[in-house]
Amino acid sequence: MEIDEQPTALYTINYQLFLNLFKTNGIVLRTLKYGETSVIVSIFTDLFGTQSYLVNGIRTSSKKAQSKANLFQPGAILQLVVYHNELKKLQRIKETNWKYLYENIFFNVAKNAVAMFIVELLWKCLKQPETSHELFQFSEDILIHLDLSSETEMANYPLFFAIHLATFLGLQITDNYSALNNVLDLQEGLFIAGKPQHPYYVEEPYSNISSQLLKIMQPHELVQIKVNKDVRRVMMTAFQNYYALHIQDFGVMKSVPVLQAVISG
Repeated sequence: MEIDEQPTALYTINYQLFLNLFKTNGIVLRTLKYGETSVIVSIFTDLFGTQSYLVNGIRTSSKKAQSKANLFQPGAILQLVVYHNELKKLQRIKETNWKYLYENIFFNVAKNAVAMFIVELLWKCLKQPETSHELFQFSEDILIHLDLSSETEMANYPLFFAIHLATFLGLQITDNYSALNNVLDLQEGLFIAGKPQHPYYVEEPYSNISSQLLKIMQPHELVQIKVNKDVRRVMMTAFQNYYALHIQDFGVMKSVPVLQAVISG
């Protein structure tokens, strides 16, 4: 009787694993060392939102391990076959391949800084494994457009991404800007007439530029926004404050000083 049951049990286990196997695309957000040769990779997936995956044996000197490790650089856009069990906090990856191989982001210092800002902002905002196909598509498109963008477009990408990401998180800033409503209230997420009683607001010209950014729907249109690095610095601080007001435990973004140091003009 035991001889007959053993193959059945083995078949059941394999069948359950097969049922938990899924194809999905993903954007690498963070990679942490684990043990001597492994890493834990946080990936924003199209199917399951943000998930953590244990990847073994990639921190060695072998060429195969190093090639595999390259796939898990923050910002990488991947095709994945993953095991997924909602009862587990740490998942496994069966297969990994590039979905889009960057031409510039991993080699261009300025574009890499912008990509790291995008990745860090996603990481800070996507704290729960909630699925959002629209947000994934938006983030993927932004990174691909960034890779191929001109220098003028690239400089405004962080502002564009920051202000439009809020929409997908249910934190959209209402674009009711006018000659009267020309102060952006960061606490309320809309434009008002006159300064509010709290310190979280921006005035002209920053409020007007914020309204212009809200109207832009395609990254290539960013060449229309004419601002210098000093204006971008003020606006970046304002948008960080906006997220800190609306996202619990948001903290401070480490990528912003690097971004401001490498993007000029």
